[in-house]
Amino acid sequence: MLDVIDRNILRVLQRNGRITNQELAAQAGISPSACFDRLRKLREQGYVSDIVALLDPQKLDRALLVFIEVMLDRTTSNVLGDFAAAVQDMPEILECHMVAGGFDYLLKARVEDMAAYRAFLGNSLFHMTGIRETRTFAVLEEVKYTTALPI
Repeated sequence: MLDVIDRNILRVLQRNGRITNQELAAQAGISPSACFDRLRKLREQGYVSDIVALLDPQKLDRALLVFIEVMLDRTTSNVLGDFAAAVQDMPEILECHMVAGGFDYLLKARVEDMAAYRAFLGNSLFHMTGIRETRTFAVLEEVKYTTALPI
C-alpha cells in the first residue's frame, strides 16, 4: 500500500526522472537515505518499471502520428498470437492494444510523413496474414500528450 510520501516520490519522478536522490528527498520531505530505501522498494514492487528519455519525434523524422484500427479475419488464439508477435518487430508501431468493440486492435504508430506511412502499410501491415480491414486516423494536432499517471 502506498502512503503519501511514496505517492509524492512517484509524482516527482514522473515530472523529472533525472532528479538526484538529494533533490527527490528534499521534495518528498524525507532524508536522502530514507528516500533511497523507499525508491528501491518502489522499484522492487514494480511501481517504477523504468526511467526513460522522451525524444522529440519531429527532430527524428517521425512527425506523423497515426492511429490504426485493425480487424482480423478470425479471433482464434493462433491468429491473435501471430498478430501480437508480428507487431513486436515493427519499429513504427509504438503501441498495440487489443480492444473490445467494433475492431480487434488499436495501433499507435509514428512515421516520417504520409508517403512513409503508405510504404509502411504496403510493405509491412498489409503483408500480415489474418488482417481483414484497417482504418487509419492521421493526427492533425496533438492537443495533450503526457506519460504521467494521476497519482
